[in-house]
Amino acid sequence: MRAISYTTYGDPTVLESVDVPRPVAGTGEALVKVAGTTFNQVDATLRAGFLAGAFPIELPHTPGIDLSGTVIDVGPGVRDELIGQHVIAFLPMTAPGAAAEYVTVPAELLAPAPRSIPLPDAAALASSGLTALQAVEQAGVRRGQSVLVNGAGGGVGAFVVQLAARAGATVIATAGPRSRDAVIAHGAAEVIDYTAVSVVDAVTGPVDAVVNLVRTTPDETAALVGLVRPGGAFVSTTTPGVPAASAEIRMTSIFARSDAAQLARLAKLVDAGELHVDVSARYDLNDLSRVHALGEAGALRGKVILTPAGV
Repeated sequence: MRAISYTTYGDPTVLESVDVPRPVAGTGEALVKVAGTTFNQVDATLRAGFLAGAFPIELPHTPGIDLSGTVIDVGPGVRDELIGQHVIAFLPMTAPGAAAEYVTVPAELLAPAPRSIPLPDAAALASSGLTALQAVEQAGVRRGQSVLVNGAGGGVGAFVVQLAARAGATVIATAGPRSRDAVIAHGAAEVIDYTAVSVVDAVTGPVDAVVNLVRTTPDETAALVGLVRPGGAFVSTTTPGVPAASAEIRMTSIFARSDAAQLARLAKLVDAGELHVDVSARYDLNDLSRVHALGEAGALRGKVILTPAGV
């Protein structure tokens, strides 16, 4: 089969198309024919070697933590009824990824793909949707609250805004001009253009929760924490809050975990028309190096889907 992999850490040019043996499903695994995967910033961070200590990977490595596809075989201990099903999954960081024609996946990570959108696009729901859901749940977002989503223009931000608005919260979102219309469509009541004004200066009053999705300096983080009213929450997928900032504010750092039950919930919301998967661009998988370069240059919005040739 064809796969995209790298044999050494480095810039996007280390990604190359190679012929490799098709994997075989082992015990507890399913073999999935890939319909789609995505670009995530963590893929680029792993490729560059910046996470080699925390997430050691075996080289050569095939990236792609998001997966949508069709189960074509199963290993021992996995029910045969899974064969032929359309599925989605958030793959382990250090395992071979979905930037290939086929990938083996622990069957326990698989969830049914939503039926109402193209199967390749469903890959956009995996890691970003789970990160958003877990962040919103940790923030305890509920009806009548105000929530600041810092970094709403990204793939995770799109889902956070929608899930918070669906919970009945008033969402204040930060986004650049390129993402403004999409963020409003997702349910934000107010959009702050962070390229033109300080976020802290633009927020006129305390909020019940801040969901921080961008890297911030210690001073910026402290300023965001300062926007949270006593009893509120600061949830970050990047820079953690400082507990000493306020004993009355809950501080939570999110590192998304793969959860098939939660992913199935998200897929049902998509099929019910209550959650929109925002795909901003689609590329052939052979363009993965170019997509990595665009992502590192900040030239991508929302989720970008990559599809193996012929799908």
